[in-house]
Amino acid sequence: MKQIHGGITAASGFKAVGVHAGLKDNYQKDFAIILSDSPSTAAGVFTQNRVCAAPVILCRDHIRNQVANAIVINSKNANACTGPQGLEDAYHTARLAGEALGVNANSVLICSTGVIGQRLPMDSIESGISLAVQGLNETGGHDAAQAIMTTDIVSKEVAVETNIDGHSIVIGGMAKGSGMIAPNMATMLSFLTTNVSILPEILQTALQTATNKSFNRVTVDSDTSTNDTVLILANGVAGNPQITEHHQVFQDALDFVCIELAKMIARDGEGATKLLEIVVKNARNENDGTLAARAVAESPLVKTAAFANDANWGRIMMAIGKSGAEFDQSRVEVWIGNCQIVKNGVDAGFDEQKATEQLSKDTVNITADLHSGHTDVTFWTCDYSYDYVKINAEYRT
Repeated sequence: MKQIHGGITAASGFKAVGVHAGLKDNYQKDFAIILSDSPSTAAGVFTQNRVCAAPVILCRDHIRNQVANAIVINSKNANACTGPQGLEDAYHTARLAGEALGVNANSVLICSTGVIGQRLPMDSIESGISLAVQGLNETGGHDAAQAIMTTDIVSKEVAVETNIDGHSIVIGGMAKGSGMIAPNMATMLSFLTTNVSILPEILQTALQTATNKSFNRVTVDSDTSTNDTVLILANGVAGNPQITEHHQVFQDALDFVCIELAKMIARDGEGATKLLEIVVKNARNENDGTLAARAVAESPLVKTAAFANDANWGRIMMAIGKSGAEFDQSRVEVWIGNCQIVKNGVDAGFDEQKATEQLSKDTVNITADLHSGHTDVTFWTCDYSYDYVKINAEYRT
């Protein structure tokens, strides 16, 4: 497996575009379309928030067909908590896009991201569709990745190439997400394309497996969005014998793409200055490892200490202790990078300067060994800086 360029359009048979439809100010891109040249096998996972956006309802409906031709995404407006009219706006968008693209409206998936509680400006959506359809091309992945951003600082794209039965298999992806990020998937959106031939139910299982290892293990602020969606289209043009059961090579490639995108989301968290990788080792089981790692990753006190480069290990122990995981406090060990700060549940007598150096890196590794079993779990998050409050205080303005 090797990384390649191209993002969402790295796989042959896909086009994309990102344009300014008028939802954002200053002519920023705010509307994107991903198009498959032929009907593609489709799968998706969605937010578990009971308050879910209109486009999520539409996608859950259309994905039952297991086939899709296009994904239409707008930023700036989430079309969430907009009532029956918001749902009609989502379906009308699918109809408009279907007509413009020459495909069935039921094969169009709709996603939105942005401010909750405001109706979509349908005049802008209609003009955006017209403009985008004219600009669709095989190298439009980067523009599309820019168009779906909200408070993101950077666009998020990755693609890989691998080999299955002598056929070149490509998986490309893009994502957006910076705030309202918490793992309860199935305001994070991720889109994936691949040229593999695969049964719909196998694709769905592979996507859920990859999501559980990636997007379900990233958290910025512990808030699960109303719009969280991960979609994958597989057009089958690679010509490989159709995958009809679990295939480890494909799963590994899909896992890699999703994990890389998840890490990009955490690194770009609102106001973030560094990526935090939280590893819980030797937990009693998967559930305990997840509880402990997530508690550390979501602790505001751990995240603010990381911002200040302060090796305040008591906050890490506190977070593990409140998590609900079972372990013996007297056996816990904690490291920041290669600096051990806790041994047998107490201060390890560490060098503060060395710990500060580890905390000053762009990527900070925090490892907690519970010595309770044989399961390891990794979460990704970011620090909390002064800018986090400023960004969210001024979000609508």
